Amino acid sequence: RSVDQILKAGWYLLELINEVLDLAIVESGNLQMSMEPVELNEVLEACRDMVQPQASDRNVSIVLEREPVRCFVRADRVRLKQVLINLLSNAIKYNRDGGSIFVQSVAVEGVESVESVVEETRRLRIIVRDTGEGLAEDKLAQLFQPFNRLGQESGGEEGTGIGLVVSKRLVELMDGSIGADSIVGVGSSFWIELEISGQPMPDDYTNGISTDKAMSGSAGSRVQTLLYVEDNSANLMLVQDLMSRRSGIRLLTAETGTSGVEMATALLPDVILMDINLPGISGLQALKLISDNPLTAHIPVIAISANAMPGDIRKGLEAGFFRYLTKPLKVLEFLSILDETFAMLAIRVPPRTFPASTLPQPDAE
Repeated sequence: RSVDQILKAGWYLLELINEVLDLAIVESGNLQMSMEPVELNEVLEACRDMVQPQASDRNVSIVLEREPVRCFVRADRVRLKQVLINLLSNAIKYNRDGGSIFVQSVAVEGVESVESVVEETRRLRIIVRDTGEGLAEDKLAQLFQPFNRLGQESGGEEGTGIGLVVSKRLVELMDGSIGADSIVGVGSSFWIELEISGQPMPDDYTNGISTDKAMSGSAGSRVQTLLYVEDNSANLMLVQDLMSRRSGIRLLTAETGTSGVEMATALLPDVILMDINLPGISGLQALKLISDNPLTAHIPVIAISANAMPGDIRKGLEAGFFRYLTKPLKVLEFLSILDETFAMLAIRVPPRTFPASTLPQPDAE
């Protein structure tokens, strides 16, 4: 029992330290956001899955209202997940046992539907509503204050009083807004508003590219293997569609930096495309692991990132990226650099390792 208490206190202290560090980074102004189109349904489902064990422990159901169309918001994917997970975790923590959480999105600024929002590039409100005790007016006014737990310190639920403050700062850095409504005895609704981004369509990127140009591939008949490490489905979809128009290229995908490094080590692709902002380890960390491994050090790694400031590009090239491309992807430039990289490999055949049993054996004599 004593060890359990020590572990519980240790995890609480770790959570407090992490949130204070997050707040310090945000307040310092040094946090860089990777803004790009993020599919809303996909992110909401991922966040629901991450908090589902916590909800199951409290017998709290999470009702996710999916949008009928693929809706994209302009946000930093990792930070948007961080905000939504915080709101969902609070909705579970301060709900009643056996309660419910409803997650929905509604158009704002007088637009009637998500479809028209997409067309007019307006804003979308994502709402997380719980069936907890609710908050009185005076407590509602104290939300988003650091270390203010609104009188919950004496309750059974642990917390730091920092999560909502960090969430507010992150949403504002994504050019959004955050707020809450509550009715005592009924529940609370926390919401964030973000700008809608039009769906990135591959045909829009490739408009004007001749079929011969889009279909051209590297010289030689050997199948080239391309690994793309990316957690954004829209960007994956674009590269998948582009590669489907080319012969002689086998596309592999990974959604985290860790899985990308593992696939690179196991499969030894010819070229790697790497996003910078990834769940878990970053693209820069993944690049270092790949470069430090003798098995994969020879593989050229091309960065594809929404971090498009000159300092970001310089930092990436200095870290060892073969080339650095920015989002939204310029298709002609992307295809040209890909051809250049494959052509270089055709001249400089990278070293491969094989099991000893497959190597020629010397004569017995």
